[in-house]
Amino acid sequence: MSAGTTLTSAAGAGREAQLERTAFRVLAAISFCHLLNDMLQSVIPAVYPLLKASYHLDFGQIGLITLTIQLTASLLQPLVGIYTDRKPTPYSLAAGMAFTLSGLVLLAAAPTFPMILVAVACVGMGSSVFHPESSRVARMASGGQHGLAQSLFQVGGNAGSALGPLLAAFIVLPGGQRSIAWFSLAALLAIYILWRVGAWYKAQQRAGTKSRTRKAGTAAALSQRRVVIAITVLVLLIFSKFFYMASLNSYYTFYLISKFHLSVRAAQLYLFLFLGSVAAGTIIGGPVGDRIGRKYVIWCSILGVLPFTLLLPYVSLFWTGVLTVIIGVVLASAFSAILVYAQELVPGKVGTISGLFFGLAFGMGGLGAALLGRLADATSITFVYRVCAFLPALGLLTAFLPNVEPPRRRVDAGDAEPRRT
Repeated sequence: MSAGTTLTSAAGAGREAQLERTAFRVLAAISFCHLLNDMLQSVIPAVYPLLKASYHLDFGQIGLITLTIQLTASLLQPLVGIYTDRKPTPYSLAAGMAFTLSGLVLLAAAPTFPMILVAVACVGMGSSVFHPESSRVARMASGGQHGLAQSLFQVGGNAGSALGPLLAAFIVLPGGQRSIAWFSLAALLAIYILWRVGAWYKAQQRAGTKSRTRKAGTAAALSQRRVVIAITVLVLLIFSKFFYMASLNSYYTFYLISKFHLSVRAAQLYLFLFLGSVAAGTIIGGPVGDRIGRKYVIWCSILGVLPFTLLLPYVSLFWTGVLTVIIGVVLASAFSAILVYAQELVPGKVGTISGLFFGLAFGMGGLGAALLGRLADATSITFVYRVCAFLPALGLLTAFLPNVEPPRRRVDAGDAEPRRT
């Protein structure tokens, strides 16, 4: 090998390493903004008691607030994804966060209940823009490790959802409704970061590096019928996962108080352990999927949790805590694998797929909480967990998913020839 060739190779390797470092900085930025976005959105349910007392709302009006934010945050996401797939819009992330900012400011000063609905609708619209486009950026910044990128992106949202109610307890409840305006500072910070991310996104387009979003992610050619069947199976798996997760997110503390007579504080500690296990599972699922394949992760995550969910309603307090941690880790690992699998199933439609599945996640979570609450009122909270225990059995449908592993992973797995230096 000549000296010139060596220098050229070294320079190319240096540029590639620099590109990878830049990409991971962008990935960290988008994950942090996911934390801020979901933190701001989770503040709204946390201040329901304050709004109920201030505006003399009944539970039906509280439900209407939830319905408004869930509809705007879930139903619009696929539409945003379809539009940005056709016309990439690098600065849409900052624009979406501007909707969230306007909603927070309006909520802090809303004089009437209809204005509260307008305010939360703005927050929901901001979220509907953020999730599909930020998922696209995470894939662009992945360096080919799409599962890892989605896991890191999503764990930011997990952290934000847990942080929002905590900050509301320390800032909004003592300071009153107008103190919600302080959260606009977080929205302004997110707008600044997302504007910088948008500039990176635009530079990637100009440099002609959009192929990075498809690297190692081109699915084998499948008939339209098989793609439709696979997407249907994935939707059912999303239903299984998020309905069961809704039973724990919304009613776990009530279950512990009812069955084991725990105090509210003790029950909240168990809920914290569960939420921590969800964050751990979110981190684990993506990298494992990169290494062994998404379909295996989906199998293990959805169907593999079934024995633990079946046992949960019948065990002692100690084993209830142990089982919910296992359930949180295993079940949370599914979403990154499902999302990246779907993106590889329908290449070139990252925004559409991300919008569809994030929208389903929001919608199924809200619908599950409402329906399971009605079921608990009609029967008991223990009966809810006995019924929900069978939901992971839908993981058997994974058998109908085709193999769409990226060619790079297949080559790496079967390449026994050592690298030449």
